Amino acid sequence: MVQLQAFLFPSTKVTALKSCCWPTHGMKHAHNNVSAGGRIFLRDSPQYQNQSILNLGASSSKLMGERIAHHVKKCSSKVSSIPAIRMALASDENRETSKPRNGGIRGKLNKVVLAYSGGLDTSVIVPWLRENYDCEVVCFTADVGQGIGETEGLEAKAKASGASQFVIKDLKEEFVKDYIFPCLRAGAIYERKYLLGTSMARPVIAKAMVDVAREVGADAVAHGCTGKGNDQVRFELTFFALNPKLNVVAPWREWDIKGREDAIEYAIKHNVPVPVTKKSIYSRDRNLWHLSHEGDILEDPANEPHKDMYLMTVDPEKAPDDPEYVEVGMVSGTPISVNGKELSPANLLAELNEIGGRHGIGRVDMVENRLVGMKSRGVYETPGGTILNAAVRELEGLTLDRETMQTKDTLALKYAELVYAGRWFDPLKYSIDAFMEKISHTTTGAVKLKLYKGAVSVASRTSPYSLYRQDISSFEEGSGIYNQADAAGFIRLYGLPIRVRAMLESELQHSIKK
Repeated sequence: MVQLQAFLFPSTKVTALKSCCWPTHGMKHAHNNVSAGGRIFLRDSPQYQNQSILNLGASSSKLMGERIAHHVKKCSSKVSSIPAIRMALASDENRETSKPRNGGIRGKLNKVVLAYSGGLDTSVIVPWLRENYDCEVVCFTADVGQGIGETEGLEAKAKASGASQFVIKDLKEEFVKDYIFPCLRAGAIYERKYLLGTSMARPVIAKAMVDVAREVGADAVAHGCTGKGNDQVRFELTFFALNPKLNVVAPWREWDIKGREDAIEYAIKHNVPVPVTKKSIYSRDRNLWHLSHEGDILEDPANEPHKDMYLMTVDPEKAPDDPEYVEVGMVSGTPISVNGKELSPANLLAELNEIGGRHGIGRVDMVENRLVGMKSRGVYETPGGTILNAAVRELEGLTLDRETMQTKDTLALKYAELVYAGRWFDPLKYSIDAFMEKISHTTTGAVKLKLYKGAVSVASRTSPYSLYRQDISSFEEGSGIYNQADAAGFIRLYGLPIRVRAMLESELQHSIKK
C-alpha cells in the first residue's frame, strides 16, 4: 500500500520508500517502461500508464487490484494521464452517496430500498428520494418483534407516500437464533449494563435490505438514521460488508429538514399521509429482545424516569408479593426450553419476556458512550434477556474452568464493542464466535431462577458436564484426591514473588538506615 500511495499520490510524503514494487516478470528497466504479453510500452505513453496500473493492481491485494483495474477499464477512453486516474480513485473513496447523474435534484438512481417504519420520518423520505434521485422507492419493513400494531397498515401508507413496492419479512426467528443467541453465549454486555438490543437488530435488518435489493434489482439502499447516532454506522457497515457496490443514501445527512415541524410541512406539500396520533415524547426502539427509551426528560441524567414510561415491565414495587420460579434448559450455551417445555427461539424469548415483565425484571438506566463520540442516556427494558443472561452465567459457573472463564470474560468485552459499533460481519467478530462456540459445548444443563420484585437470583443449577465435585470441595474428608498438606508447598511457590519483593524492600530500608 505504501508503494501504491507513492505512485498514485506522489505529493504525499511517504517514509521508508525507496522504489516502487513493480512486478519484475517480463519487465525490462522497470522505471522507464513496462511490458505485457511481449509488448513494451514507453513510460510517457497512455498504454504505459494503463498497464502499470493493471500490473500494480495484480501485485496488490485482490480487492485493490480489481478496483484499480475497474477504474482503468471504465475510464480508458477518457483517461490518458495518471492525475486523472488519481482523481477517479479519490472521488470513489470520498463517495458517500451515489455520484450525481442527470435526473433528480441530486442525481439519478434506478431503484432504492428504504428501511421503512411508517413513521413521519421514513414516510417523508419516500417522496424526497423520488424528487432528489428520480428513482423508484421500495419500502422494506423487517418484523423483529416490534409488535403487531407497528406493522399493520404499512403497505397502504407506503404506497400512499409514493412507494412503488412494499416488502415485509418476518425475521423474528432469524434475529433470535442467529444474532441474539450468539451474543448471549458470548456474554456480550456493553459498558457493564447494555444488553445490545438495538445493536443486534440493525445488522439483521440491513442484511435483509441487501437481499431485497438483489431481489428487486435495486442499485441503492437508504435509511432514516440521524447523523448523530450509532445506527447509521451499523446499517452502512453491513451494506459495505455484504454488497460494497450498493449506493447508500442517508437523507438526514443531506436534506434541509431540521425537525418534526419541517417534516410535517414537507409531508403536507407532497401529499404524504401525516400521522394524526399524538407523538410520543420519547424516542423508542422495540424488538423481541428489548425496548429502549431516549429523549425528553431523560436527556438530563439528573431526572428520574416517569413510572408511566415503561411498557414491557411492571413497576417492581407493584409486582407480585410472591416470587416466581422459572427453569431455563440449555444445550451448548443455547436456550432450548422454559419450565421443561421446548420452544422455538422467538417463542422462548417471548415467553420469558412475559414472565419477567410481570415481575419488573430487566430495567436498566445508563449513560453510555456512543460510537460517534458523544454520551447519551438511555433507559432499557430487557426482561427475557436479563433472565437468559443470568441463566447462562450460572451454568458456566459449573462448566468452565478458571482460565477459560477469564479469557471468555476478556473477549466478551471486545465482542460487545464490535457489536455495538456495527461490526457484526467483521473477521475478528467471527473469530471470537468460533472461540465462544468451542468453549460452550459443555454449557449444557438447567438453571432455576427466582424472580421477585425486579430481582433475579439463582435457586439451582445442574449439568452433566459440571466440574464441581462435592467429594473434592467438601470440608469433610473426601476421596483422597486432594491432600490438604499439599497446600503448604503450593502456597510457598505461588507466593515466592511476593516474598522476594518483601525481602528486597527490607534490605533497601536496612541499607538506607546505615
